[in-house]
Amino acid sequence: MNTVLVTGCSSGYGLETARHFHSRGWNVIATMRIPREDILPHSDRLRVLALDVTKPESIAAAIKAAGPIDVLVNNAGIGVVGAFEATSMATTREVFETNTFGVMAMMQAVVPQFRERKSGVIVNVTSSVTLAAMPLAGVYTASKTAIEGLTGSVAFELAAFNIRVKLVEPGYGPTTRFTENGSTRMQGLIPQAYMAFAEPIFAAFAKPATVTTGADVAEVVWQAANDTSEQLHFAAGPDAVALATAK
Repeated sequence: MNTVLVTGCSSGYGLETARHFHSRGWNVIATMRIPREDILPHSDRLRVLALDVTKPESIAAAIKAAGPIDVLVNNAGIGVVGAFEATSMATTREVFETNTFGVMAMMQAVVPQFRERKSGVIVNVTSSVTLAAMPLAGVYTASKTAIEGLTGSVAFELAAFNIRVKLVEPGYGPTTRFTENGSTRMQGLIPQAYMAFAEPIFAAFAKPATVTTGADVAEVVWQAANDTSEQLHFAAGPDAVALATAK
């Protein structure tokens, strides 16, 4: 029976992905900064572990406690919305620590066991902002685009060891805790000079034509984890699929 470790399972796409893999009969290791077992099924095939992807000691402890895994899903992420001019370097570093360096650290933590076994899959969850530029999301886009480039390169390196590396690019899901956190982080990042530009954009965000659900993303992560072809990119959600097709 296969085992998957998913990061960022306290809500949103990570939570739905953990539930989805469990419903398909997999062993699931659901990780989050503050463990909550009440949000996931009680099962001998599911464990909840503490993991903060920005802390090396937390990563090491979680990987040791997890034991051998077959698939790593790098889902943990944070958002920020605002004018680039007003986004401090402290905020920028905070976003990169989770979205970029955290993913890199998790990949380096699992690759040795995958390489020794000559099997394993890494699924990196990025965003549809990598498919088409979106205003007021420059720092967030940069953090996710870096992972797109990294994944494409590392996929070549690890193929020699029968390790597959995939990208899942979710569309816009306005009801997740991720977007709520991004809105909180937005406070003070829209200077008055940008308000006339920003207001219609936020109005469009409030009433999107299409919405990506947790179920959409979980199913595509499942597909990517089980895909044995050379396909690298997997769009998730109707808006992301439309952008990927147009691109």
